[in-house]
Amino acid sequence: MNKTYAALLLVLVFGFGIHAEERNPQVVRAKHGVVVGVSQPGSEAGLKMLQRGGNSVDAAVATALAMAVTVPEAGNIGGGGFMMILPGPGKPPVCIEYRETAPAAATENMFPLNHTRFGHRVVGVPGTLRGLELAHKKYGKLPWKQLVVPAVQLARDGFEIDAFTAKSLNKVLAGSATKRFAEFQRVFGKEDKKPWAKGDRLIQPDLAKTFQLIADQGADAFYRGRIAGWIAEEMQAGGGLITKQDLANYEAKLRRPIKTSYRGYDVFGAALPSSGGTTMGLMLNMLENFELRKQNRWSPATAHIMIEVMRRAYLDRARHLGDADFVKIPEQLYSKQYAQQLAKSIDLNKETRSEYLARDIPLADESPSTTHFSVADSSGMAVSNTYTLEFSYGSRVVVRGAGFLLNNEMGDFNWKRGHTDRKGRIGTKANLIQPGKRMLSSQTPTLVTKDGKFYMATGSPGGRTIINTALGVVLNRLEFGMSLKDAVAAPRLHHQWFPDVARFEDVEEAKFAPLVQQIKARGHQLNDKAYIQGDAHSIGVDEKTGRLIGVADDRRSGFAAGY
Repeated sequence: MNKTYAALLLVLVFGFGIHAEERNPQVVRAKHGVVVGVSQPGSEAGLKMLQRGGNSVDAAVATALAMAVTVPEAGNIGGGGFMMILPGPGKPPVCIEYRETAPAAATENMFPLNHTRFGHRVVGVPGTLRGLELAHKKYGKLPWKQLVVPAVQLARDGFEIDAFTAKSLNKVLAGSATKRFAEFQRVFGKEDKKPWAKGDRLIQPDLAKTFQLIADQGADAFYRGRIAGWIAEEMQAGGGLITKQDLANYEAKLRRPIKTSYRGYDVFGAALPSSGGTTMGLMLNMLENFELRKQNRWSPATAHIMIEVMRRAYLDRARHLGDADFVKIPEQLYSKQYAQQLAKSIDLNKETRSEYLARDIPLADESPSTTHFSVADSSGMAVSNTYTLEFSYGSRVVVRGAGFLLNNEMGDFNWKRGHTDRKGRIGTKANLIQPGKRMLSSQTPTLVTKDGKFYMATGSPGGRTIINTALGVVLNRLEFGMSLKDAVAAPRLHHQWFPDVARFEDVEEAKFAPLVQQIKARGHQLNDKAYIQGDAHSIGVDEKTGRLIGVADDRRSGFAAGY
């Protein structure tokens, strides 16, 4: 065995529906580089690029493309996302923003509230390949084609699916929402019509053909070439709005990340239209006004303060946030002083009703399709990437003959001006549909530095719970001093303004029963048996040895690879 493979350490973690007390995320420690994500073949594809002399961005691109094959419910070239990059020690992080856009023919009132979230009409203009291309052009080292080859091979030769993917495919194929999509059934159904099982091989020849074009011609094949033609034909056949011109006009953007400081660390989040960076920064700025460590992580006071902070930050998210190229964002949201004012409004003994806080917003009467991965290498470069199709398996539209799924991201806009209700629908102006506009996102890929050097990367899928999942992992490390493994494993708490219910991850009852009782005693409505979607695949630095630590969250499949 040569030295490279002798040094290779791979850890595979599977976790299905276990209680938080039983969670045991696996840890990999490595000197040269680490890739942590939801897919074994995806993480291995990224690791190979590091071993071949590539950097974290090369590994991230290869991982993202491989996961478009191996994680069909979320990995994608038909969606969009955000990539946070720390180029190296002392260099400022950047955000590659590749969120989808509304087609040119989109209108504010194109969807009634009860419109289906599946089909051609809800597809936004995809951004993934332009985003990966931009990251590679600015920071990559290896040739583009080399980064695409693993995806070609995985689609052409197939891969063995894990138990989670088998269960997910069986569920979506049997669902009533998918029955009418013949191409979806053809591409993802088994030839013998039997259910998928762990160890079955999923082969995707049409997708292999698509990726070969991308390998040979770059992202232009998707936005200006043959693939663009296939997408436009699919849209026209199904009543969608995206045209060849929409695809040709799409641009990924290099944006300045949202930066805040917390307890001597610098925390960087994705820029708008990701609401994650702004919302988490606002919450950290509020939390800095309380001495949480003295009260300990699982005290009722800590939980109460966190719920109230989440409630206020998510209200400002609903009130103000959208595509900053279309709407003006109040500067106060990034101010320590404003956060201090919000913190002072918290009653330490009882809850504040969400309805009371939002008197300026009229109230009407009464999915994890995202995936996150982290990469870091020995040069000090790190990547935190989150991308999505919106719902699991997106719009359920597979481009005929091309083998890839399209997103249903138009559902992330506010569909009806003025319709904000207690169930969580939002109708504020900032995120209404406009042609070319990017819909608001909850994606929260996060980088933490200390003295200008990489300290941690994290993020998660999970819809609006994403921001609070990332907040919890960051807070567990920076405020409470947990190990990265324990920070990822810890039970999660979520509140999003409306619905006015706090959610506490399904936990071991005896240990947390007193905490649950005291949270309720302060007036909070609490679901303490909640399933909070998300898998926070994270990387940190061992401060004693300087080695990289990768933690694969075991809330679903997870794979940490390092050498």
